[in-house]
Amino acid sequence: MFKKEIYMARREQLRKDMGHGIIILPGNHEAPCNYKDNTYWFRQDSTFLYFFGLQREDLVGVIDCDKGKDYIFANDYDIDDIVWTGPLPSVKELAASVGVENTGTLKELHDMIYALRSPTCDTPMPLYLPPYRADIRADLADLIGLKYPTVDRHASMELILACVKQRSIKSAEEIAEIEKAIETAYNMHVGAMKLAMPGRYEYELAGFMQGEAWKGNGPVSFPVIMTVHGETLHNHGHNNRLEVGRMLVMDAGAETAMNYCSDITRTVPVGGKFDARQKAIYEIVLGANLEAIRVTKPGITYKEVHQAASRKLAEGYKGLGILRGNVDDIVESGAHSLLMPHGLGHMMGLDVHDMENYGQINVGYDNETRPSEQFGLGSLRCGRKLQPGFVITDEPGCYFIPALIDKWKAEGTGKDFVNFDELEKWKDFGGIRIEDDILVTETGCRVLGKPIPKTVAEIEETMAQ
Repeated sequence: MFKKEIYMARREQLRKDMGHGIIILPGNHEAPCNYKDNTYWFRQDSTFLYFFGLQREDLVGVIDCDKGKDYIFANDYDIDDIVWTGPLPSVKELAASVGVENTGTLKELHDMIYALRSPTCDTPMPLYLPPYRADIRADLADLIGLKYPTVDRHASMELILACVKQRSIKSAEEIAEIEKAIETAYNMHVGAMKLAMPGRYEYELAGFMQGEAWKGNGPVSFPVIMTVHGETLHNHGHNNRLEVGRMLVMDAGAETAMNYCSDITRTVPVGGKFDARQKAIYEIVLGANLEAIRVTKPGITYKEVHQAASRKLAEGYKGLGILRGNVDDIVESGAHSLLMPHGLGHMMGLDVHDMENYGQINVGYDNETRPSEQFGLGSLRCGRKLQPGFVITDEPGCYFIPALIDKWKAEGTGKDFVNFDELEKWKDFGGIRIEDDILVTETGCRVLGKPIPKTVAEIEETMAQ
């Protein structure tokens, strides 16, 4: 937890930006896995963490913008709980640790909000964010007096935009936490590289990564992607045996104890040596990754960065004879997206896809920059104008997806730019993705964390160990 003054300042800034209203920020509940007392690992809601910093389940934070007061509502543990858990802080003690003076039980919260529902009360109804969990949606429906299906549509857009504005700019303390998460990711990825030898199974490496994450005092930040079938963008199956000739995509990150995230991808040749085909495609993707780093700076949109990386990819594919024609025309048409049907990156912080529970369009775009409808570019999660303090991922890739290639060929999509005869030779290749976490600075950007082997030479040297 940060010092309490940080949380107090965050709440005061939100109060200032909103100017009015009573804001309800529910924390998360425990989630049963297969019966009530056997729960999944508890993950606190990120907005609650940002403004209140407390990890306990069943907490509700309230920020009263009109009266300048903050509240924590929860029920204290009783002796039946303490028998199993040992002594735990009271709600009042937890609240004090983050600079909140006012506390109450969950019944007192209901009484407070119920009073606002009185016809004689002229205070507007509470403001809240769109819930992403069914149990929290049900809580809000009961608390505010809404029908369950209508809860999302009554969420406050004003509150969403105020939270996005504040959380988009990462403080020095937040960046230090993200770099701590990347340090753990370094151990995860470098260790897995050394294990990526013929005869092993993907699940062995995925399990190693999960262990390294917990050694860093946190879980993985999302389910590990560890696959020799990298042409499937989010392949969570781990049952394939590693064989020479395959590229192994390793997309994984960690959370710190304070839940700040890392998100790193490295792709390595099974056995530790790139063959000519693997090296050719890898160097093209690496060139796009480095081009994005070169051009990222405040004032440019990430949509423009995506297009700059796309030109590098198109140039490389043209050099191999996979694409043909003018590079700018290829990118404008979207033909290169046959081999990268996703966007360059997304915001990152307390969530690995930061704040996307607010609605991805509200986080990744603004009034000046809107999403594209073009295949590939339309999947760009963050396209907005960059500001100092943004942390974003830079993750170009190349994926030879047989079903997509066959579909485009049958439909004649991209026929002016795609050499389908040459592309047939690559349908057995798989995929490659290279991902770093980058901070937008006052003058440009920097890659966060300890450098994780990325060049062909660095990867081969690491795997030789």
